[in-house]
Amino acid sequence: MLSAELEQVSGFSTQHSGLLGGGQTMDLKQVAKDTAKVLTSYFTYQALRTVLAQLSENDPPQALWLHSFSSKNSIQDGETFLLELLTEKQELAFRIMTVRQHLAEEVADFLPEMVRTSIQQSNMEHRRQHLERMTQFTISEPPARPEQQPDSET
Repeated sequence: MLSAELEQVSGFSTQHSGLLGGGQTMDLKQVAKDTAKVLTSYFTYQALRTVLAQLSENDPPQALWLHSFSSKNSIQDGETFLLELLTEKQELAFRIMTVRQHLAEEVADFLPEMVRTSIQQSNMEHRRQHLERMTQFTISEPPARPEQQPDSET
């Protein structure tokens, strides 16, 4: 399903796309997998922040423990973080997983369009700024003019 959607949206084969030129190819399935992993870790991070905020209000000692745990264990890889937390405090890991799932379900519908729109707008802005810089550079350098000979009337 994912590869069919990628092919439909991008117009490129998900096996290898010649977007890079020079004989290099891009595996869009791998790009999608890597992106999903990054998003999953980001949702884990956001869920951790949410649970920490809740615990700060309702159970400060537990919030302090979780904050300490997250300081010692990297959240960069959300899956590894959760595996480590499961061995220490299962109930907190389950709570973070529940919040993470809820966050993912809430944004799943509109996230792809937001990403596409954001990238399109960003690319357009970068191109506009680049064109402005190129235009200003060209205008700021006046063309060389040949010296004019004074008219001499004799």
